[in-house]
Amino acid sequence: MGFLPLAIVVWLAAMVAWYVISKYFKSSDADKIKQRLMGVGKARKKTKDGKDSEQSVLHVQTGGNKFAQLLVEKYQLGPKIQLFLEQAGLRWTPARLVHLCIMAFGVGFVFAWVVLPAAIPHALAFVVGLAAAPTPFGYVWFQRRGRLRKFEGLFPETLEFISRSMRAGHAFSVSLEMIHREFAEPVSGEFRRTFEEANLGLPIEVALQSLAKRVPSLDVHFFVSAVLLQKRTGGNLAEILDKLAYVIRERFKLRGRIRAVSAHGRMTATSLSCIPIAVAVLMFYTNPDYVKFFFEDEVGNIMMGVAVALQIVGYVIMKKIVNIEV
Repeated sequence: MGFLPLAIVVWLAAMVAWYVISKYFKSSDADKIKQRLMGVGKARKKTKDGKDSEQSVLHVQTGGNKFAQLLVEKYQLGPKIQLFLEQAGLRWTPARLVHLCIMAFGVGFVFAWVVLPAAIPHALAFVVGLAAAPTPFGYVWFQRRGRLRKFEGLFPETLEFISRSMRAGHAFSVSLEMIHREFAEPVSGEFRRTFEEANLGLPIEVALQSLAKRVPSLDVHFFVSAVLLQKRTGGNLAEILDKLAYVIRERFKLRGRIRAVSAHGRMTATSLSCIPIAVAVLMFYTNPDYVKFFFEDEVGNIMMGVAVALQIVGYVIMKKIVNIEV
């Protein structure tokens, strides 16, 4: 296959993949409202037995993800994936995330099958597909990490705000409601949900424990433990929250100093991990016959597998060395 036909095939595959994926990422609020209204309308229709037709609602929610929904239900992945998505602040269903992973595998497999030279075994396309499959999970993980970091950055100010509100005479539950109007996301949304759960009849202890589950941060666990302990034993909750906010800020300062000291080690770990990959890519284009040994020969396959495994182990060890918990 010549260069021009190959470029056309790759361009068409990329355009098709972009169109399909954009259909999932571009879901407008109007479409969500329509689906919700359709689901509610169908759910209110009674069956012959007098029960709500919940299957119609499930059909609306999992319309194009039937295979992914079967995988989620078979391996009972729904609660874990749903919590993972809530922590990332994404309004996706577990089936949608699994479906995107399947799509990413297909796109990576087709792309590698078309782009790789004929001399290289096409079984490598399956490996490329497996490497591309976790891409949606990586996107959700980055969203989750950024959201949690933003929450932790606003959390000390939130604690001081609750303390000032209680000193001004407001109740603890009222202070939680005021956070929604005074702070930005994700603090606003999480505390609004906690207040609404408590306002609708859920015990405040259970609502706060749900907050600690949705936001897996040590600072939030300290906050929930302090509030629950104060409800049982009494004491000045405003003073406790002020001291907790001070401790959290001091931890942030110490963490920043440690990151500054360990920056050289992190850069070294990244450089040492990228050098073998860069050398392999250069050798692939400058001397392909030398690289074919690792793909065509059985001993070369073993050597390449051991090299990749050792490279991953070395990177993990270097990350552990420079990763200092505070």
